[in-house]
Amino acid sequence: MVKAPSAPSTDRQDQTPPQPAATQSFVFDVSGMKCAGCVRTVEKQLTACEGVMNATVNLITEVAVVKTEPKSAVDPTDLADRLTQAGFPSQVRRAADDADGPNTGLTDWLARKQAENQSQTQQLTIALTLLALSTVGHLHHFGWVTIPVLSNLWFHFVLATVTLLFPAREIVLDGWQGIRNGAPNMNTLVALGALSAYSASVVALVFPGLGWECFFDEPVMLLSFILLGRTLEQRARFRATDALRSLIALQPTKARLIGTAETDGATQPGVEIPVSAVQSGEWLRVLPGETIPADGQVVAGQTTVDESMLTGESIPVEKQPGTTVTAGTLNQTGAIALKVTETGSDTVLSQMIRLVEAAQTRKAPIQRLADIISGYFTYGVLTLAALTFVFWYFIGLNLWPDVLTSALGSVHAHHHMTLQSSTSLISLKLAIAVLVIACPCALGLATPTAILVGSGIGAERGLLIRGGDVLESLSKVDTVVFDKTGTLTRGTPQVTACRVLDDTLTETDLLRIAAAVESGTQHPLAIAIQQAAQDRDLDLPTATDFQTEAGLGVAAAVLWQGQSQTVLLGNSTWLLKQRIAISEAASDAMAQISEDQTAVYVVIADQVVGIIAVADTIRPDAQAALATLQAEGLSLHVLTGDRTPVAKTVAQTVGIPADRVIAEVLPADKSQAIADLQAAGHHVALVGDGINDAPALAQADVGISLSSGTDIAAEAADMVLMSDRLTEISVALHLGRATVAKIRQNLVWAFAYNLIGIPAAAGVLLPVYGISLSPAVAGGLMAFSSVTVVVNSLLLKTQPIGDLQ
Repeated sequence: MVKAPSAPSTDRQDQTPPQPAATQSFVFDVSGMKCAGCVRTVEKQLTACEGVMNATVNLITEVAVVKTEPKSAVDPTDLADRLTQAGFPSQVRRAADDADGPNTGLTDWLARKQAENQSQTQQLTIALTLLALSTVGHLHHFGWVTIPVLSNLWFHFVLATVTLLFPAREIVLDGWQGIRNGAPNMNTLVALGALSAYSASVVALVFPGLGWECFFDEPVMLLSFILLGRTLEQRARFRATDALRSLIALQPTKARLIGTAETDGATQPGVEIPVSAVQSGEWLRVLPGETIPADGQVVAGQTTVDESMLTGESIPVEKQPGTTVTAGTLNQTGAIALKVTETGSDTVLSQMIRLVEAAQTRKAPIQRLADIISGYFTYGVLTLAALTFVFWYFIGLNLWPDVLTSALGSVHAHHHMTLQSSTSLISLKLAIAVLVIACPCALGLATPTAILVGSGIGAERGLLIRGGDVLESLSKVDTVVFDKTGTLTRGTPQVTACRVLDDTLTETDLLRIAAAVESGTQHPLAIAIQQAAQDRDLDLPTATDFQTEAGLGVAAAVLWQGQSQTVLLGNSTWLLKQRIAISEAASDAMAQISEDQTAVYVVIADQVVGIIAVADTIRPDAQAALATLQAEGLSLHVLTGDRTPVAKTVAQTVGIPADRVIAEVLPADKSQAIADLQAAGHHVALVGDGINDAPALAQADVGISLSSGTDIAAEAADMVLMSDRLTEISVALHLGRATVAKIRQNLVWAFAYNLIGIPAAAGVLLPVYGISLSPAVAGGLMAFSSVTVVVNSLLLKTQPIGDLQ
């Protein structure tokens, strides 16, 4: 569960109300998936189990995420066993808070992926060798080149047999497993095609009197193309997971534990221990060149830290006592001692890893059509292959007898074939070509590869995007709504004025009382008042019985001058709600507060005794960021609970028209303001605080939260700006558009490939043009289609996106 950020806002709010019982989520590592049909089968197997609400399966990362109903008795081990029995060996991934360390399951996944990638060289060698040997058979088949032994028919019989028994064994067995389980897949099609060609050739070899042709080189070339294509595809997939693998690799393994003495902790040698043994509150020493082992606060020493791997910001950040550091970042120039605040799965890095992983699992709505088609794809192809054989055997070759010559080419010159055997051969080859050219893989890879690359680019830039659905929503955004405090402004207001309206109090008294009341909340205005009292070294009176109402004010019982006094701080609405009259003097004093300041009334014993004003400053990058968004044609708005004059002043400063300012809105009403914009036909992104703006963030098409300290994002936010730079909003929108464009390109290619390739393989071009596809060529095209989709997605990394270059 990701924590909500403490990024400030002017809207006061109590603690988040109790949440209903949450659903449970389990993550499974699933192997054996080869195409979109496999993904569909795994999802059906999981959702068929009682208590499972939904299941999302990713073909590339080979992960299944299952959500179960609250308090359900679903056993994840039983689900894994169910998938294993269905032909997809699975295991439950260890939790992020596993005793062996954070994200242990992901670390295991990384090790497996690296091992698989290293084995690709051997597979590539085998595929190329088979391709070369089968090519020799083809050349001899057409009478072009004859090489002793290598051109011998019996050699190719042995080669085909060995290929099926060893390199292609997994394809054949998995294809058979798919048929046996009633869920035929891509391997089923390839295995049927290869075995059909092999079997027909064996019959021709054993019974030469039939007049059939032996074409052992066809299944070998077909399988070599498939193996070659899958090897290249796996390598491309591995590259697509660069961002997630990089984040996982950032996880430190060792830490240097030191004491908590008052001496300079940065000079203590310390004792080296596993990071998993580090506890919150302990002190650690970090030397130059070492990775920060845990989130914490610097307590001794000074240094610069490279945080680019988390925020995308290349400039090192200076660190000194009192500043925070994050696990996984690189200590550069000095030895420091830090006090641990977060460890294990609670660190920023661990939460980022989980967010990126989740983002690469969630599907984009644009994939739905491909998913539906993929579910029935294999059955359709099997039917088309059977119809192809029947048509050409009984009808086609009788209608177009000339096809025999064009389809067989020079084969007649080397094989004494009867009309019947020629008809059988051509019909069989065309049916096999249909089986192997059809490619649900391209459909299955079209969306997840683009999402994987797109979310990875975002993570490298410090944009944590929760999923493919968010990327798709980003591509449609035409309206961006900003919260004010902590978003357009720095969120760290300072007290600018204390107006005393009671002769018995001084300005210091007013500040002491107000700070005591505000000690019960962490609202930005409260923090400013508390900071002002702290800067003056003021002792605060005792305060109890705190009461806060979001967007209005706060109240408490304060021990003042020997007795408990009810003190309220808040706006005019808060006072009216408490039936407290605002005197003319108080109204005049409030009217004198400038428009760029926010002020609250201070009430003691139902009497307004003073006014405290605070002011905030505009973020340095706000004007440039909003100017860029406006230049791109986006409509910008301000939505805040602050006073209208303050909101309009800020809006004017950053270039937002006054008529697009919605001010004095309670947190609960912000979502309605977003809904009104959506009802007008806009696709809305809201940039705001993850706590006070949670309902509005959830209502928006895209909720964007700024990072703050070690709290990454609100659960309601769809995207987190780790760098806290508003300029990254434009980059995120560009990334969303570019990613969706890649998805569309991939889907167009996948659909077009199948719509053109399958009819071509079925012999549509034979009667007019005399063109047909051999099984080997069809297999090569099928492999090429999958590789094309993955490589096209990888090209997203080379594409200028916003100011990424």
